[in-house]
Amino acid sequence: MHGANLTPGRFEGRPAIDRQFCDEAIRFVLGKIDANLDAFGDAFPAPVSKGNVYPTIPNNYWTTSFWTGMLWLAYEITDEQKYRHLAERHLESFKHRLEARIATDTHDLGFLYILSCMAEYKITGQTRAKETALAAADLMMTRYFDKAGIIQAWGNLNDPTERGRMIIDCCMNLPLLYWATKITGNPVYHSAALRHAEQSATYLVRPDGTTYHTFYMDTETGAPRFGRTNQGYSDTSCWSRGQAWGIYGFALSYFYTGESSFLSMAKRLANYFLDRLPADSVCYWDLIFTSGDQERDSSAAAIAACGLFELNKHLPLTDPDRKRYENAALEVLRSLANNYTSKSDPKSNGILLHSVYAKTANQGVDECSIWGDYFYFEALVRASRSWRPYWCS
Repeated sequence: MHGANLTPGRFEGRPAIDRQFCDEAIRFVLGKIDANLDAFGDAFPAPVSKGNVYPTIPNNYWTTSFWTGMLWLAYEITDEQKYRHLAERHLESFKHRLEARIATDTHDLGFLYILSCMAEYKITGQTRAKETALAAADLMMTRYFDKAGIIQAWGNLNDPTERGRMIIDCCMNLPLLYWATKITGNPVYHSAALRHAEQSATYLVRPDGTTYHTFYMDTETGAPRFGRTNQGYSDTSCWSRGQAWGIYGFALSYFYTGESSFLSMAKRLANYFLDRLPADSVCYWDLIFTSGDQERDSSAAAIAACGLFELNKHLPLTDPDRKRYENAALEVLRSLANNYTSKSDPKSNGILLHSVYAKTANQGVDECSIWGDYFYFEALVRASRSWRPYWCS
């Protein structure tokens, strides 16, 4: 059965990628960031490019923190103050966004405040950054339905079309809550995050190791309702980026809880993902496709590489799949660096080409995505340096 064990043979050998390879790729990333410092200023890149060029937007979308996260990454590996100064300027923007409730009806408060305020507190010890991240965790907790054991993904909590919907992406938002308990000592955040992770494993993951994008729970009784896709090919297919979120997210829940079931779940999702990769190891936008003319999603590949690196950190040396997970992550990264960056499109202000935001909505198809750029950068840093992820603060 797909997802139970990694297919023998593939990823047995170590790819041709070393520190020098990663450093060269990172120099390209830093060059793009440098070119965007003044162009973006105190604004943010749009979630996806148009013709491989990002327009700028105010801080009003779920993706804005990925640019801030890239600035913190750049600062950490170079120690150059220009990156830190702009990232620190973003703090006031994220603080204002929270206080003014600008597009905060979302579980993506995790994405927004992990890569901005949690990261800043980790790096600089800035008290206001810590307080803002904790306020975001408090707001995220208002989306938690105790009987259902889930954090609602999007929208007004009383909207019947959204009420009780959880999505696989939220596995990556949970570290904000785990961290809040670590900082405050209040167990309520950790308990909610753990319960949501457990419900995600139970209802978002199918028996064959594939994932639903979204699943609805009855918030009054706690009973499961039905699974749906929002951005995948169909309700029964496996959306590539969602599978990648799951690999990384369940590994992070293991980091915070020590629950071995989350490590096993991350492995199941990873095995299915790797078994569906085409020859160049960069996935199609939905894992129902393994060949043909459908678009790839380079961003899903970058997320999965980061997830595999995180998963590998927690596996014993005797795990039979450990070395192949490492080789697979490196091979995905090598393929992205060689064939998917904007070196082939000098007019682009993005980094990673050939991402797909939402194919079925014809949104951001075969474009750059700011999360793809971030996770590509993170994967390069993970592959070449000893670095503690912002998700694990």
